[in-house]
Amino acid sequence: MSTDERWAVTRTIAAPPATIFALLADPKRHRDTEPNDWVLDAVDTAPLTETGQMFAVNMFMDKAGGHYVMHNVVTEFVPDRTIAWLPGQLTDAGDHDPGGWVWRYDLVPSAAGTDVTITYDWSGTPQSLRDEIGRLPPFPESFLGQSLDALERAVR
Repeated sequence: MSTDERWAVTRTIAAPPATIFALLADPKRHRDTEPNDWVLDAVDTAPLTETGQMFAVNMFMDKAGGHYVMHNVVTEFVPDRTIAWLPGQLTDAGDHDPGGWVWRYDLVPSAAGTDVTITYDWSGTPQSLRDEIGRLPPFPESFLGQSLDALERAVR
């Protein structure tokens, strides 16, 4: 279901929820779920295990000025069912400054494997950051389906 500031796409992937969740909870594998080359590698390589955990990944995007580090805080964590994170930057004081968008994956067992729903919600992005970025999101809605394609390839 999609709204003006939230996109969601569901696909059945022929793998058990535990296999898919393990990949999503491994920051070292996040680049394997991207349809492009924005996510480079993990700065923090420990598996995700709980809400509130922060993990960083190296990113590269021309629109964002090249190389940068994205700091993500896990906002939902239900093993083998739901994982979500809130990307942002660290302030000079070391606090997380969220961008206002959330990535979320919901996993539901099915006869054919797992129904995976990826959701991108940018409704919490402040106007000042929207003005700075220029266009939200910085990709088309089809990016979510391409992300599920990449996830499916990664769990084979």
